[in-house]
Amino acid sequence: MIRFICADLRRLWAGSLVVVLLVALATALGVSVVLQERALRLGSARAADKFDLVIGAGGSETQLVLSSVFLQPSPLPLMPGEVLARLATDPRVEWAAPIGFGDSFSGYPIVGTTTKMSNKLSGDFAEGKAFTHEGEAVIGSAVRLSLGDEIKPMHGSAEEGGETHTELAYHVVGRLRPTDSAWDRAILVPIQAVWHIHGLEAEEHADGAEESEGDHDHAGAAHDQHGHHGALNPDATLNETWAADAPGLPAILVKPKTIADAYKLRQDYRNGNTIAVFPGEVLTSLYATLGDAKQILVAVASGAQALVAASLVLVTVIHIGQRRRQIGALRAFGAPRGAIFGIVFLEFFFLVAVGIALGFALGFAAALTLSGMLSQTSGIAMPVGFAREDAGLMGVLLAFAGILAALPAVLAYRQSPAQALRA
Repeated sequence: MIRFICADLRRLWAGSLVVVLLVALATALGVSVVLQERALRLGSARAADKFDLVIGAGGSETQLVLSSVFLQPSPLPLMPGEVLARLATDPRVEWAAPIGFGDSFSGYPIVGTTTKMSNKLSGDFAEGKAFTHEGEAVIGSAVRLSLGDEIKPMHGSAEEGGETHTELAYHVVGRLRPTDSAWDRAILVPIQAVWHIHGLEAEEHADGAEESEGDHDHAGAAHDQHGHHGALNPDATLNETWAADAPGLPAILVKPKTIADAYKLRQDYRNGNTIAVFPGEVLTSLYATLGDAKQILVAVASGAQALVAASLVLVTVIHIGQRRRQIGALRAFGAPRGAIFGIVFLEFFFLVAVGIALGFALGFAAALTLSGMLSQTSGIAMPVGFAREDAGLMGVLLAFAGILAALPAVLAYRQSPAQALRA
């Protein structure tokens, strides 16, 4: 029987190849959707795990997390600098790191922050050290620069027609270890330098931070009313003792000492003027939306698979009709009905099973390619891999293939030799 099936498949290789490819493409569509959605969930969750609590001005919690944790460019309102001063002296806080953004270099976002943040982000340095002066910078692991390279910040981005700052050029003094987050593509500089390069001084901003809440300069610091900048000294040492009159900030990343402290801080800073969020909670709501989109895509993939299945059944029924003489001859030579059923069933089931296996491989390759492209642009590592439930999906597809294979096999089983030979 096996030799007969192999000979039949070799004789009808073109049609068999079409069947396998149809099944493979339909299966790959569904598998790639499942794998890519899972990779996006895992990657974003792992990236957000590094940040316990984010505090920002009143506004969208989702946008606050996307901008501060995933470094997605978008304007954020500013909160008064006194919030940073309070957090810096709060006994419940292990450390609080202000962040300011809006500048870029060669497509990499420049993030103003603190020495503590640069030391804590990846746990250690791959090479070099943390910045200690205004003119120094630390780069993420995916930034294609070397120690000693010069960075001239651009306000905004080249696509938006940004203006290059000529007042200060940072020099790379350290590279962080990989974090598998958007911060791998970031350039970290002292927040003090960001304030100065945009003409903001701590002493001028007791009221200025509140006035800037409607300012949509994403750096959390903008040019002053006359468009000129503050005094800059690349060799100036850093002063990271925060005062109540510090410039306004779009976000502060907070590391609480305990879980209880985290919830207390979150409650204290959800007061209308500021919002405090756990990135994981915001991601949960995003995952719900992502899950709805996944259901739609899976429904589309299932519809495509159903159409392919219907087409295969139709083609197979026609094929059985064309092979009536062959089936009749086999029956006339003494082949039992069970053997005829087995030949047709195994032949069709083999083709569909090969198509399903190939579809899983193609779906994995497609998800891997797409995840690689997204990781390159976002910096977030998106792990693509099969899970235990994927074995269940393959089992369901194989069971469905068995049902499809049984339909033409039953037709062949019910044919009598006399009717087949007269056809």
